[in-house]
Amino acid sequence: MFRTLIVVGLLAGATTATMVSQVHAEEVSVQAVMVPQESIRMDFGDGSKHFVLMVRREGKSEGTGALAGASVSEFGWHDINPPNDGDPHGYLQFTAENGDIANIKFTVKAVFIKGEEEPRLADYGFWELVSGTGEFEAMTGVGTLTIKSVSETDRQFTLDGELGLRP
Repeated sequence: MFRTLIVVGLLAGATTATMVSQVHAEEVSVQAVMVPQESIRMDFGDGSKHFVLMVRREGKSEGTGALAGASVSEFGWHDINPPNDGDPHGYLQFTAENGDIANIKFTVKAVFIKGEEEPRLADYGFWELVSGTGEFEAMTGVGTLTIKSVSETDRQFTLDGELGLRP
């Protein structure tokens, strides 16, 4: 009887712990087409194609998880050196419909890949939730990020990863 109670108690505790961890962590998969609102471009003027783009873009996230349905602002610094590489980084600020804010830091490595007509830029990196308000205040998170061109100026940001409560 005593052993049965211990086993039942351990199983109940394990089930409760599993339920709590599932409640406090969730997968995130969102995309947002980001449209430039402001930009400053510095060309190096040394005969290379090297440039730096400081940009503020706006979009709306779609997908699953706590970041879905939010308005998104990018505050980015894109150091691009065609046809060699690039180092985009900056912050994405997600504002939920209720006004809660998630501040996400991103870092990307860009490489140029030979295309049929011209080189194609491939942007892969990672993101981290660094601060927030409301529901995001006690959260942490991390994941992968890709940036793809959808037009001459617009970019699709795709974030996949996980959000959960800070320990």
